[in-house]
Amino acid sequence: MAKTLITLFLFPFFSSFAATKSYDFAKTVSPSSHGLKKEKLTHLHFYFQDIFTGKAPTATKVAQAPDTENSTIVFSQVYVMDNPLTVGPDIKSKSIERAQGIFASADKNEVGLLMVYNFAFTKGKFNGSTLSILGRNPILSAVRETSVVGSSGVFRFAQGYAQARNHSFDPKTWNAIVEYNVYVFHYD
Repeated sequence: MAKTLITLFLFPFFSSFAATKSYDFAKTVSPSSHGLKKEKLTHLHFYFQDIFTGKAPTATKVAQAPDTENSTIVFSQVYVMDNPLTVGPDIKSKSIERAQGIFASADKNEVGLLMVYNFAFTKGKFNGSTLSILGRNPILSAVRETSVVGSSGVFRFAQGYAQARNHSFDPKTWNAIVEYNVYVFHYD
């Protein structure tokens, strides 16, 4: 009887050791195991075509707070965009990619946007690759800087920053052409 009680008492304890399997949550791997060779710095230069008016707007308001209409800087408006990115400032110049994402007026004191978007490359050697951008964009400042926070395709494991400058801006329509210089470290 005592042997049976000890067995019944100890069996769950010892059987948990037999059933326990170790799983690794994280481990260090070699960059070469993912085909990564040499890190390089790439400079991208293009124009962001931000169109709010006309027959084919590329940025559309999707939400706002009840008191937004009383704000001179449209605090709390939220937009979705699918803007063409071109090699030159003219909308008819060669298209190389799209800027797809959202932005919101997130500053009560000036026109400052929170921007979350992807540069989705559709042409050339970067076709199918993306760069994910996140940051504050005070659109009336001469130069603005946002972070490259993610990437895919050719730019997998990229990190860097994007600088934006207004090439043209219409304060009545908010239509803008923005010159971008993007610098990213990535692997061959």
